[in-house]
Amino acid sequence: MTSDTGTTVETVRGLVYGPGGKRLDVYRPAAAPPAGTVLLWHGIGPDERDILEPLARTAAARGLLVLVPDWGSDAADRGRSQLLESLAFVRAGAAGLGGDGESLVLAGWSAGAGAALGVALRPEVAGGWRPAAVVGVAGRYDLPAITTGEAPLADLADGLDPAVPVRLVHGSRDTVVSPDHSRELAEALRAAGRPVTLQEPDTDHAGVIMTAYDPASDRCLPTTAEHAVRAGQLVAEVLATVAGS
Repeated sequence: MTSDTGTTVETVRGLVYGPGGKRLDVYRPAAAPPAGTVLLWHGIGPDERDILEPLARTAAARGLLVLVPDWGSDAADRGRSQLLESLAFVRAGAAGLGGDGESLVLAGWSAGAGAALGVALRPEVAGGWRPAAVVGVAGRYDLPAITTGEAPLADLADGLDPAVPVRLVHGSRDTVVSPDHSRELAEALRAAGRPVTLQEPDTDHAGVIMTAYDPASDRCLPTTAEHAVRAGQLVAEVLATVAGS
C-alpha cells in the first residue's frame, strides 16, 4: 500500500511471539532496507495492535521497520511477561526482517509509554539491555510501569538514569491522560540532565495515533481528521529521527 510519502509499505501480519501465542504485525518499506527499527506498544486495552496500524504504517513510510505486538493487561501479571517476550522476540528476530534488534527504539502509546520508559530505567528486566531511545506518546509516568512494577517518576527521583534520549509527544487536548503527565516527566528528565523533548500537537488521546475513539465499539478507529493525521505524522517523524540517528 502506498503511503503519504509515496513509499510502498509492506505488511506481515500475525507473527507469533512467545509461549503464550500472542501475535505481532510488521510494517516495513517494500523497496529499500529499513533505516531503523521500532518496537511499538499499544495501551491498556487487551490485544489492540490493530489500532496502531495507521501510525505504524506512517512510520514505516519514513523508512522504518515497525513491529507492533498484542499484549494483554488482563493477564495475571498485567501483561508484563508478554511485553518482555515481545521485546526478546524483536531483539532476536529483527535482523531477519531487515532491521537491527540491538539498537532499536522502544516506543509506546498510553500505558505502553510508561512500559517503554521503564525498560530504559531498569534494564535488568531485559538482561541489562537498553533501547537506543524511548518515544512516549500520550503516557502517564506516575503509575507503576507494567514492565517493571515501578513508577518512572519515582525511579527518576531515586536517581535511576534512563541513559538514552527520551522523546515525548502528547496531544494538547488529551482529556484521558492529561499532557501535564508528559510535562512533569520532561521537567524531571531535564532536572536530571537527561536529553528530552516534548511536543504537544493540537489533538486528543486517540488523535495522536491517527485514530478517533468510537463509543459504540469502545475502540479507537482510523480517522482522516486533519488534526489526527498531522499529529500522527509528527509522531512518525519523531520515530524516524531517533531511529535513523
